[in-house]
Amino acid sequence: MSVALPLPEPVSRRPDPRQAEREQAKLAKRLRRQVGQAIADYGMIEDGDKVMVCLSGGKDSYTMLDILLQLQKKAPVRFELVAVNLDQKQPGFPEHVLPEYLRSIGVPFHIIEQDTYSVVSRVIPQGKTMCSLCSRLRRGALYTFAEQHGFTKIALGHHRDDMVATFFMNLFHHARLSGMPPKLLSDDGRHVVIRPLAYVREADIVRYAEARGFPIIPCNLCGSQENLQRRQVGQMLRQWEKEHPGRVEQIARALADVRPSQLADRNLFDFLSLGHREGAARADAHAWLAGEPHARDE
Repeated sequence: MSVALPLPEPVSRRPDPRQAEREQAKLAKRLRRQVGQAIADYGMIEDGDKVMVCLSGGKDSYTMLDILLQLQKKAPVRFELVAVNLDQKQPGFPEHVLPEYLRSIGVPFHIIEQDTYSVVSRVIPQGKTMCSLCSRLRRGALYTFAEQHGFTKIALGHHRDDMVATFFMNLFHHARLSGMPPKLLSDDGRHVVIRPLAYVREADIVRYAEARGFPIIPCNLCGSQENLQRRQVGQMLRQWEKEHPGRVEQIARALADVRPSQLADRNLFDFLSLGHREGAARADAHAWLAGEPHARDE
């Protein structure tokens, strides 16, 4: 007579805290390497720089500040880091979060108070995208503050995926091949903007921010709007990455390997002189379109 014995209960595997610590350490090391490489490749930070680290309260800017602080301790040059936040007077914005966090880690900071929220809400019709105007107002406030306080560099938290998305937004909506460079000079020539996270994947930033437990502040001004162009492009890139892992990285690498002679911009490459025979006559577009035969010798 057979007796049915109860099956043993499955042993629940608890997460190994040591393994989690090792993974976090590896991630932090990768981010330091990528940020350090970007700084070196593009000359983002020089000896004696006073860097304004723009801190929004989102995962990207927290990660940027955290990695820059780690690099600062062993950097081959001396530079100053100051966190700056623009309080746009959004309803319900937790004003205490950033000052408390920055004091807890001993980072000097400034809070700029400027009611851009009311301006954007008044000017932009309800339901329309606020991003463009909000970005211009925010940029103007930060540039003004940087000039008044002698900052030599302005650090923004855009990452690799932001740069790729911007490239496609300009391609799809503005018919131009341009993007978000790792380093740029402002239009008035007064400010140098750097993006230390230029080589960093957003997925890694998400993991890092969660592991570090940053006090994230959500953006309610524009984050709740649907059908934003950037969101649509982001969905496209995520789908590509899902179907073809590594595609976004390939696109990011391509942005740093531009071949003007293999595109069609006459301002970047002298196609007119290519293969031109010395002394040979060359007609302009008007002559070609007019359809008039060239003069022949009798």
